[in-house]
Amino acid sequence: MKRFLPLRFATRTVLAMAMAVMLAACDNGAPDNVGTTSANASTANAPASSAAFTGTDITGTGFGKDIDLVDHDGTAIELQQAYHGKVMVIFFGFTQCPDVCPTTMAELAQVKEKLTPEQRDRVQVIMISVDPERDTPAVLKQYVSAFDPSFVGLTGSAEQIAKVAASFKAYYKKVESDQSYTMDHSSGLYVLDTEGESRLLIKPNTPPEAIAADIQNLL
Repeated sequence: MKRFLPLRFATRTVLAMAMAVMLAACDNGAPDNVGTTSANASTANAPASSAAFTGTDITGTGFGKDIDLVDHDGTAIELQQAYHGKVMVIFFGFTQCPDVCPTTMAELAQVKEKLTPEQRDRVQVIMISVDPERDTPAVLKQYVSAFDPSFVGLTGSAEQIAKVAASFKAYYKKVESDQSYTMDHSSGLYVLDTEGESRLLIKPNTPPEAIAADIQNLL
C-alpha cells in the first residue's frame, strides 16, 4: 500500500487545479483541457486547514513566482517583492470586458468593506490584464481606481502576460469580432498569503462575505 501514497497526495493537487478548468470565462469559451498542472506539489506544510476556507486549497502549487510586470503607474515590478507582507487577491481580466470583470471588481470592493481598516491595509487586490494591446497603465489605473482607490492594475508585454498566465494556469484567448476583438479568460480569484505563497482558488459568484472570511483566515 505504501507505493500508492504519492498518488493520494498528488490527487489533491490535481483536483484543486481542475477547478481552474471549470471557472467561467467572460464569453464562456475556455476549453476543457485548460488549467491543468503537474501533480507534484505537497500540501503537508499548509499553515491552516483547508476546512477553514470556502475557496479550494491550492497550497504548494507555487503560482505567481518570478513574475515581472508593469503596474498602473508605469513602474516595472516583481510581483512577490512588490506586495510582500500582504494577502494578494489576483484576478485576470481586461478593461473592455462587458460583464464578468466589472461585476467581479465591484464584488471585491464589497469584500474590502467587510474587513477592518487594519486588515484592509494588509490586503492587495490586483487585476492583471489579459489585453495588453489596449490596457495601457493609464487605462488600467482609471479602470481599477473607479472600483477602489487601493486596487492595482498590472500589465506588460504580450510575452510577460503569457508567462504570468502560465504561472497561474490561467486561461485567456483573443477572439476576433467584426470590428474589433474581445477576450475569453478564466474568471476565478487566486489568493496568495502574506509570504507570497499560493493558497486559495475562489470560484466566480462566491459571496463577498465568504471571500472576506477566507482572507481574514490568512491574515
